[in-house]
Amino acid sequence: MQYKAPLRDIQFVMHELLDSESHYKRLPKFQEADRELMDSLFEMAASFAENELSPLNQSGDAEGCHFDNGKVTTPKGFKEAYQQYCELGFPALSAEEEFGGQNMPFSLSTVINEMVGTANWSFSMYPGLSHGAIQTIEHHGTDSQKETYLEKMVTGEWSGTMCLTEAHAGSDLGIIRTKAQPNDDGSYSITGQKIFISAGEHDLAENIIHIVLARLPGAPAGTKGISLFIVPKVMVNEDNSLGENNNVVCGSIEHKMGIKASATCVMNFDGATGYLIGPENRGLQCMFTFMNVARIGTAVQGLTAAEYAFQGSLTYAKDRLAMRSLSGAKAPDKVADPIIVHPAVRNMLLTEKAFAEGGRALVYYLSHFADTVAKGEGDDLKFADQMLSLLTPIAKAFLTETGLEAANHGVQVYGGHGFISEWGMEQNVRDTRIACLYEGTTEIQALDLLGRKVLGSQGKLLANFSNIIQKFCEENKDNDEMGQFIRPLAKHLKEWGDLTARIGMQATENPDAVGGAAVDYMYFSGYVTLAYLWARMALIAQTEIKNGNSEHAFYDAKVKTAQFYFAKLLPRTTTHVKRINTGVEPYMSMNVDQFAF
Repeated sequence: MQYKAPLRDIQFVMHELLDSESHYKRLPKFQEADRELMDSLFEMAASFAENELSPLNQSGDAEGCHFDNGKVTTPKGFKEAYQQYCELGFPALSAEEEFGGQNMPFSLSTVINEMVGTANWSFSMYPGLSHGAIQTIEHHGTDSQKETYLEKMVTGEWSGTMCLTEAHAGSDLGIIRTKAQPNDDGSYSITGQKIFISAGEHDLAENIIHIVLARLPGAPAGTKGISLFIVPKVMVNEDNSLGENNNVVCGSIEHKMGIKASATCVMNFDGATGYLIGPENRGLQCMFTFMNVARIGTAVQGLTAAEYAFQGSLTYAKDRLAMRSLSGAKAPDKVADPIIVHPAVRNMLLTEKAFAEGGRALVYYLSHFADTVAKGEGDDLKFADQMLSLLTPIAKAFLTETGLEAANHGVQVYGGHGFISEWGMEQNVRDTRIACLYEGTTEIQALDLLGRKVLGSQGKLLANFSNIIQKFCEENKDNDEMGQFIRPLAKHLKEWGDLTARIGMQATENPDAVGGAAVDYMYFSGYVTLAYLWARMALIAQTEIKNGNSEHAFYDAKVKTAQFYFAKLLPRTTTHVKRINTGVEPYMSMNVDQFAF
């Protein structure tokens, strides 16, 4: 499938929904990012994604990565595409000017990452991990570490990884075993094995800077005893030239369900030289800089899956002829009607469209808070950080699950053709499935949302967002055209608060109630969050139509998609509420031994 960047909708969200130019003017470091600059960047990224990356998507999947004695070779065309990616300045976009970056807002990088990722998600994994590594060193590294690593990483000459997971530990980082032994020269000897390391080894960059979690001797047990280290693949000399290879070797690459053109590596650290970044035993706190960026990036993958599925499905549904419309022939000059006339097909198309465009609004909305956290001050920064804390697990979990649903619809619209590789729909399902797993599974994100963010803050974080939605409802309650959106949104907002209170009460009697309710609570939260954004988009579209905007068809489609979302997708919350209200007992009543086969 040939990807086409949805520039008009990207501009709608960035300019009309979020008024990004005004947002940037409130942040002194970003005032140069005006609309003209934004649009030029978007067009540049669109051209690169469409012409360079999209043609490599299916061929890269078919070829995969090659492993030979610790060395990884990426599929044909990837090295040249990566070189062009770097020449366009995309790795440097959001990095600090001091180290060669362009100091542009994180939200602009998010837009570019969407286009790059939709065109070729496997490719996007290579520079994607570098962004988080750069930010981690920017935030927590010493001046010397910044001078040593950042300039080359910002240009893309060197890439970065995050090395967290171990075979026995998975997401439970408190039980990792990788050790860090102090050396006399102030460095550390890192020994252990990490698995599932995306872009851990490849041929795109001349050095790879690993950000590694490990334990110092005598460190406290659990997450309180984890430290963070910079471990380069190739040692860096005092003059910043490359020296000898470090004792870091790729042991193998995984044979995976999807993202086959992205190298997922087993990395062996055998007394590798590393350098402490941040305070001792505070590595997990430092790593959250990396993890939050990665989780927003994974939310983007859910959006890309829905967008890719929608584009492929729409093209196919307009051309494919099958049966006649039940209300009468719509293409009487043809042997059958195009399948887009059938309600069942339109249901799938509109679901894909609603999740793609709603997901875009949520990710960009979230990234604006990330801008403020990066460069804001005072109360604005504090509020943005709280909003980011609440919305990140919702975006990561909800958008990846709905992205997977949309990808499955993509296969279904094509019928049998969707099941074969020619059309790209089955690859989209395979590539997207991982998004619900890495950077914390859906279930872990749901626990984080309900347990840590909502109940853990005594409801403060949820109240912040509820106040925003409540204010929007109040401002538009007398708008007759908006009634179809405002009334159900206000009803669901109240239900969100009531539901939270009920779960909190249940948890005082049985802590397992939080675990039992968490996933359904996440879905409820996600549907209501998207409902708020769809209502805002509908208001803008209705206003433009009233004002006689010449793009009537575009804005009318926005209103109709919002109507579909409220009529057909938002009611799913009823099931999630009923499931929560039955409590945790149906999960826990059976003895472990009764799980037999």
